[in-house]
Amino acid sequence: MMDFVLEAWVGALIELNKLEWTLGAGHAWKPGEKLKLLCAGYNGMRNTGSDLRVEEILRQMRRILGADNIDLSVMTQDFALTRGYFGDARQVRLPDVFPPFLHSEVRKNHGVVACEGSMFKSKFANALTAMMIGALGIAAAQNKLSVAYGAEAGDMDPFLQQMCRRYCGDSLVITRNVESQEVLGKLGVATELGTDTAWTFEPLGPEYGRKALRDAGWDGKTPVLAICPINPFFWPVSASVTKWLAHSVAGAYKKSYYRTIYFHRSGPAVDAAYEKYLSEMAEGVRRYRETRNVFPILVAMEMLDRDSCARIGDKIGGAPLFSSDHFNMYEIVSILRECDRMLSSRFHAIVGSMPGGVLSVGVTMDERIRNLMRERGHEHLLMRVDEPDLADKIVTALGALDAGADEVRCAMGRCVVRNLQMMARMGVYLEDSVSRQYPEFPVRTGVLGWEEYLPPLGPALRQLLERHSGVLAA
Repeated sequence: MMDFVLEAWVGALIELNKLEWTLGAGHAWKPGEKLKLLCAGYNGMRNTGSDLRVEEILRQMRRILGADNIDLSVMTQDFALTRGYFGDARQVRLPDVFPPFLHSEVRKNHGVVACEGSMFKSKFANALTAMMIGALGIAAAQNKLSVAYGAEAGDMDPFLQQMCRRYCGDSLVITRNVESQEVLGKLGVATELGTDTAWTFEPLGPEYGRKALRDAGWDGKTPVLAICPINPFFWPVSASVTKWLAHSVAGAYKKSYYRTIYFHRSGPAVDAAYEKYLSEMAEGVRRYRETRNVFPILVAMEMLDRDSCARIGDKIGGAPLFSSDHFNMYEIVSILRECDRMLSSRFHAIVGSMPGGVLSVGVTMDERIRNLMRERGHEHLLMRVDEPDLADKIVTALGALDAGADEVRCAMGRCVVRNLQMMARMGVYLEDSVSRQYPEFPVRTGVLGWEEYLPPLGPALRQLLERHSGVLAA
């Protein structure tokens, strides 16, 4: 019920902003001003994927629009957990009850760039999707720049579908895959095809990752297997005032409590499915290690993953844990790129490690890893979190990495290069959108190469571009 209240509240505020704009309220951009853009996303919870996505969006916008021409703001839920992130962008606190914040904050800016990957889906939280639609819808209602950047779309509850159809039609929506275009197309929302924005991320150098692994007991020679588990079954998070009152007064719902009015899905069926997933993951790793000597590590890409990592660690006899609450995104990705193999239920663990040539197997809860593995041509390296005989299939997939390492690595490199090209195309769409919305904004002139639409690239990506120049020619 509370999710519906938040969604209806957001819809009402969008309608209010439409009315206020017709009456002359709001602040439009004027030549000579810096273009103020609010980057709306799920930041401040040490979700490595969400944070590095936004980092690269900001770097790309500075490159394309000119750092001196724009004034960027980023939402965060905890300033301490985003300290040192996002360059010179101003960080603004996103409260858990967010509709009034959107109403006041969007009007302070000349546009919104929605940055969350899982933007249009009910899998994780209806409130998150309502927030993304709200930010885009309020900006569009005020006749401001409204861009969804690298969005994923999946199953949405009926009311969210109606909101998306009604309020996102005037936004530039760039999806990160064809499948998302199909979902939004059925709702009448026009889209452009793009990609995820994490491909250009530049972590700390390889020396950092190697030292961190050595400090954790690695001998410097044994192949490193990164294991990146999650709890796939306690989603979605839902808002509930009733549960919040029971939790606050009597300590009820302690196990499923997320924060403030938000609670995870819970119950015996959830616990049983979670335990089966963890046991199968651990058994697959244990049996793989019987045939290949590897140094296993556990990586919590989000703080919520610590429990999954700890429980798998217990089942496999222990392994070093690298968690995002102790390692920032620059450190985590550096560590991942020094691994040899990866077994991951985290999409951005795979994306972040691919420029380093880390061979990966995916165990997916939704369409994100599935879409990526299809793009790579590696559906044989993909499993579902609830798949029968998951342990057997993990052993088979990890064995396939060993048997076809060179071929898999080459295909991954081509995939990275294609996605760099798609990300550059997104930059062109963004620049064109700014020019249409604000014709007097000083965009770049002259003939520009496609790399000029990307953030500055690091050595690993430049080497990939040279190695796979045939992809560019094609």
